[in-house]
Amino acid sequence: MHFDEAKGENRALRYARNQKSPFEDEQDGNAIVEPVIFEDGFLHVSRTNPVLQEFLHYHPMNGSKFVEVNTEKDAQKEMDVLNSRVDALIEARQLDIEQVEALARVLFNTDVSRTTSAELRRDILIFAEQEPAQFLNAVKDPTLKLNSLVQEFFSHKVLIFKNNKKDVYFNTPKNKKRMLNLPFGEDPYYVISSYLQTDEGVDILKFLEKNLENKR
Repeated sequence: MHFDEAKGENRALRYARNQKSPFEDEQDGNAIVEPVIFEDGFLHVSRTNPVLQEFLHYHPMNGSKFVEVNTEKDAQKEMDVLNSRVDALIEARQLDIEQVEALARVLFNTDVSRTTSAELRRDILIFAEQEPAQFLNAVKDPTLKLNSLVQEFFSHKVLIFKNNKKDVYFNTPKNKKRMLNLPFGEDPYYVISSYLQTDEGVDILKFLEKNLENKR
C-alpha cells in the first residue's frame, strides 16, 4: 500500500508488466503479475520499464529493505568524508603542544605528564583521522582550554572527588572544603567547567590556577 498525499487515501501497488501504472486502481482487468526478483542483492531496471521504476519508488520498503543505487550521490558522500578527514589531519598537524595536551586531557582523559609529546601527537592524529567530525568540534569548542584545565586540577590533586564522585572538594594546603555537589548522571567535568564560568566561580578559578602553578 502507498498513501497518496494528494488524494488522502491508501492505494494498492501491483507490478504488472503489461500495465502503464503501478497502482491497481489504474490498471485494467488483464494484469500480468510477475515477481520482482533481486539477484545477489541487486535489481537492474531498464529505462524502458518505467512502471517497475515507479513501483519500486512508491514501495513502502524503499529506503529500508532496498535503496536506489546512486553512484554520484555515493561518490559525493565519500568525498565529504575524505575532505573532512583531510581537514581534521591538517588541523591536528598545526596544533601547538599546549593545544595537543588540552585535547588529550579532554578527549582521552590522559595524564599528559606521563606521556611524551610524540605519543600525544600520534594519538591526536589517529583520532583526527578516525573521528574527524568529533575532532573538529572539539578543536572549535571555546571551552576546550577550561575543560583541559579542570582535568589538570584533578591530575595534580588541586581538586578531588569524594563520596563516589558525588562531591568535589578543594585539596590545597589551606582549603579542604567542599566546592560543589554534582548532580546525578551529569558529566562532572562539564558541571565543574560550567560552575567556574559563573560570577561565583571566576574567583575560585583564579584560586585554583594559583595553586596549580605551585604544583607544576
